[in-house]
Parts: sequence; structure tokens; C-alpha cells
Amino acid sequence: MTADDTVLMKPATTYESLLIRHAANPILTARDWPYTINSVFNAGATLLEDGTTLLLCRVEDRRGLSHLCAARSQNGVDGWEIDREPTLTPSPDHYPEEIWGIEDPRITFVPELQQYVVTYTSYSRGGPGVSLALTKDFRSFERYGVIMPPDDKDSALLPRRIDGCWALIHRPMTTLGSHMWISYSPDLRYWGRHRLMLEARRGAWWDANKIGLSPPPIETSRGWLVFYHGVRHTPSGCLYRLGLALFDLENPAKCLLRGDSWIFGPEAEYERHGDVDDVVFPCGYTMAPDGDTINLYYGAADCFIALARASVRSLLTWLDTNGTCERRRDPNR
Repeated sequence: MTADDTVLMKPATTYESLLIRHAANPILTARDWPYTINSVFNAGATLLEDGTTLLLCRVEDRRGLSHLCAARSQNGVDGWEIDREPTLTPSPDHYPEEIWGIEDPRITFVPELQQYVVTYTSYSRGGPGVSLALTKDFRSFERYGVIMPPDDKDSALLPRRIDGCWALIHRPMTTLGSHMWISYSPDLRYWGRHRLMLEARRGAWWDANKIGLSPPPIETSRGWLVFYHGVRHTPSGCLYRLGLALFDLENPAKCLLRGDSWIFGPEAEYERHGDVDDVVFPCGYTMAPDGDTINLYYGAADCFIALARASVRSLLTWLDTNGTCERRRDPNR
């Protein structure tokens, strides 16, 4: 099927829709894969030098273990060319932290390195940790191994240094709860200066139980624009939705605005029902040539990959109206 790249589907809602689902959704499913798998979801995304959209997809096999596989498209919607074999597989003999698979990649192109930095979750006996690899072509990878030990995930690298150091956003599980942190490194291997940057709210809030970074932050003139996922526990299970926050460009641990309500949640059938019901989970985006249109690629119900579009200007305007300033009593905790 050839999808009209301009046709979008907008469900009937009584609220402002900032993210518009594509009419071709879901754009990738297990049926599209050239080898036998259970499901495909939670893909990192980037634009290659020739303008091709590359998705580095989390693929779960029929054992329940995940690996990464690349899919390429000229328009980012259809006509996907999928690697005939897994692109990046767990290597537990050399990286024992990958014994139960690798998951949920985020991709950052780093101009200083002229390489793509891929951070992903490595599933060890001790739980999920953060691993990092570099690549120029998504054919060969230089693995750095685990850089944040369990229990940690939902990571992405900022594309440039902050005060001379690389900055990584991630989500450790601590006695404080499941919150977003930022850490700094001189060399991408050794990390310190850990700072709490955004907390899960408590009580009945939509993001009361845990939060985590979704795709890598988007650099705007006003700050780092961040999509994050929030989880609320309900009697029927966990409910995953998306929120927005804005962070200072030169001090990304400082939150400038945080939206009070969610902006995107599971509504379509392919988001409501699957291996894990009621999940929308973006790991990647690309920016259109206009510098404003975001193509957001997200996992739906842990079974499919779907696409939604948004405007950076509209997101920032929404935050101005619906966001509040985040202040903490102790900025270093």
C-alpha cells in the first residue's frame, strides 16, 4: 500500500490535539518483517545524510528476548526496506549485561564526532541498564558496553557538550522513585555529576507513578523541548501517556516549564490492545525540512510502530498556556 504522506487521521476529541496520528498507522508490524518475530515497537529514529529515514526498531522474538533491526524509508511512512537479519544483537559472551536482550534505542547524531550515538537498554540478570554504541552507517557498531548499571533505562545523549562535558538523560530506579536524571561525562564512558531533573508526581496525577524520557530532547531557541512518558497505575494495569517539559539550554537540569496535563495517550485500537494494552511509547523523531514539523515514531501496545506529527511552535505555545514553572527546594537533590 502506498500511503499519502499528507493524509493524517485526527480522532474526534474534546481537547486540543497537538499530535496527529498518521492515517497509515500502524506503519510497521511483525507482518512486515523478513524473518519470524513476535512484535516490533519502540524505535529510535534519525535522518541519514541522503534524507532517508532510518528506524532502529526493537524487535522481540518468540522467546521473548529483544534485538535491534534497522528499517529505511524514503518518505518515513511506507516503502520500508528492512534489514534481512538483525542489525544489532545481544552479545552476552562479551557483554554479559545483554544476556536477556537489548531494547528501546534512542539515536543522537553528534556533529563533533560525525557519528550517531545509540543508547539502549541492556537487560541483565540484575535488571535493565543503559548501554551505548557508536556507528557511522548502522552496519557496524563500536560498543562501549554498560554505562549506567541496573536499574536504569530511558536514556538519550544530548547532541553537544554542556560546559565541556557530554550530557545523558536517563531514568534510574532509586529509593526516591522513578524520576528523570541527568549525568555528565568527559568521554562517554565515565559518568558523574548526577542531578535529578524531573520528578514523577504523586497521588492521582497522570504521571504519578513513574516517568521517563521518550525521544531525545529537541533543541529550540527557548530551550530543550522534551517529550516524556508518564505512567499511572490503574485497577486494570499501567496506563502510558506523553507529557511535555522545557529545560534550560545551558543548564539542562533546570526545568523551565512542565505541562500539567498529558498531550497524547492511547486512543486508537492499535494503541489500546496488544501485548501490553494502553501504551504509547516514542523513542525517536525526525524533523521535517521546515524546521518545525516533528515526525514522532512511537511504539503502540508493545506490538506496532506508529507515526504522529506535531509542530514545535504549537508545542511551545501550549506549554506557555498550560505549563507551570518547576521549582525544587534543593536543586541538587
